[in-house]
Amino acid sequence: MGRVYIIAEAGVNHNGDIETAKMLIEQAAIAGADAVKFQTFQASKLLVENTEKAEYQKKSTDSSESQYEMIKKLELSESNHKDLIKYCRTLNIEFLSSAFDLDSINLLHDLGIKTWKIPSGEITNLPYLRKIARFKERVILSTGMCEMNEIEDALNVLKKNNCNDITILHCNTEYPTPMVDVNLLAMLTIKEKFQLPIGYSDHTCGIEVAIAAVALGAGVIEKHFTLDKTMPGPDHAASLSPKELSNMVKSIRNIETALGSSVKKPSESEIKNIKIARKSLVASKDINVGDIFSLENVTSKRPGTGVSPMKWDLIEGRIANKKINKDEQIEL
Repeated sequence: MGRVYIIAEAGVNHNGDIETAKMLIEQAAIAGADAVKFQTFQASKLLVENTEKAEYQKKSTDSSESQYEMIKKLELSESNHKDLIKYCRTLNIEFLSSAFDLDSINLLHDLGIKTWKIPSGEITNLPYLRKIARFKERVILSTGMCEMNEIEDALNVLKKNNCNDITILHCNTEYPTPMVDVNLLAMLTIKEKFQLPIGYSDHTCGIEVAIAAVALGAGVIEKHFTLDKTMPGPDHAASLSPKELSNMVKSIRNIETALGSSVKKPSESEIKNIKIARKSLVASKDINVGDIFSLENVTSKRPGTGVSPMKWDLIEGRIANKKINKDEQIEL
């Protein structure tokens, strides 16, 4: 298994403030994430003004403002994008952003983005999918709220437009996702069905599901994080703290190392323990010349430096040709 690509999802947790966005980049880099991802949109092109807020947004934002008003405050300008991309380069972390409208795709393309993260809400947006596919660059496709046929339809659009570097992320778009709704095994169903690399975009509380996804074969993990879970805004409450993000990255790196090569053989670290932990055939009491070896006078004890107990059938019934003291190893 290759190195897991970890996306620290800053999203809109900058609250429209460029300095907060930079602090998020710093924390993602400190945690060891491969990329930090924002969201690129123009509110006027993303939603109509009377669009209702999602239930989780109602709980975590000002109830008097509309979704349009909330989203408008979270826009990043072109100059903001350029500033953040430059800052990411200084910290050696990749800048990513999900576009939510066609003009935003153009902006990100002009800024040199080479990895396209398609959010779950755009998977049924045909013009959007076609536009990204025609760049023929890497696509990471989230599949929250999807039936299998919808994933297949989106993949067909991408492939027909010559996009072939695709990773599919299993995802649930409830924030936070209840454990009962994670359905992590569906990620394996997606892999088997489409024969493409898989990953997981995690909206649960905590880090254990993301780690479990890596153990199941996820090659990409995406997870929201924030500077402070108590900050106002739609996604802070369901995001990781910087410390939790660091712990998640460390745990994922440990798991990908622990997964190993799939070849079953003694490891370098345990070879030295073979002779100590295994057993040899020894006399369970003094054995005289002419005695017959049996379970009455032969047993297995550590260390494993002599004849293996797996060779018992070669010993049983043979006649001792010399005296053997108790606990002395039996020789063939």
